[in-house]
Amino acid sequence: MEFRALTVAREFGSGGGRIAGIVARRLGWKLLDQEIIGRIAQDANVESKVVKRYDEHVDSWLLRMNEEAIRGVALATGRPISDEDIFDARAMADRTRKVIEEAHAAGNCVIVGRGAQCILQHKRDAFHVFVYAPLRERIERLKKRLEPGVDIEQRLRAVDSERAKYLHRQFGRHWCDPHLYDLMLRSTDDEEAAAGIILYAISGASIADAEVVAFEVRHAR
Repeated sequence: MEFRALTVAREFGSGGGRIAGIVARRLGWKLLDQEIIGRIAQDANVESKVVKRYDEHVDSWLLRMNEEAIRGVALATGRPISDEDIFDARAMADRTRKVIEEAHAAGNCVIVGRGAQCILQHKRDAFHVFVYAPLRERIERLKKRLEPGVDIEQRLRAVDSERAKYLHRQFGRHWCDPHLYDLMLRSTDDEEAAAGIILYAISGASIADAEVVAFEVRHAR
């Protein structure tokens, strides 16, 4: 099977986004990660910060009620509804799906998160990866990325919880369900080696070769 798309779901702090970037660079494929935010902002005619607020997030029940109230008042008074008025998590999910489906149709793309593993689940030419790492290793990674004084463990739990809720709300699937993925990969500090595992997997390399790479990743310290 020749694959034309790769989706990479990731635990926060696992390095999954950077690993996806390495794979995209080595393959010469287009990477869709933060670029999705910019594309949706342009298409929806809203600011990037508004789009980012809903990226892989779900609306609270109170926010959903307020949005419905805004729509109701606008309809009752005849006031035009602006794009920002009606841009919410549901609109974000719909536009994200459109971007992902268009990227798959064009082919040769690596898509990070955003439920792409569910949107493209039944596309035979899409390969799905989940990247995870032990908590202590993720904390060490994030110490280098997050602002000083932040509660890293709390941030980890919050981001992972929101991503899991997003997948469940939008697709009715569990984020860590192994049946969603062709490969579940424990990352290490050597992100190049982790990317190599994925490249071996999607290239149809022999099992023996893949086992050699896995051994090297496990011992790359």
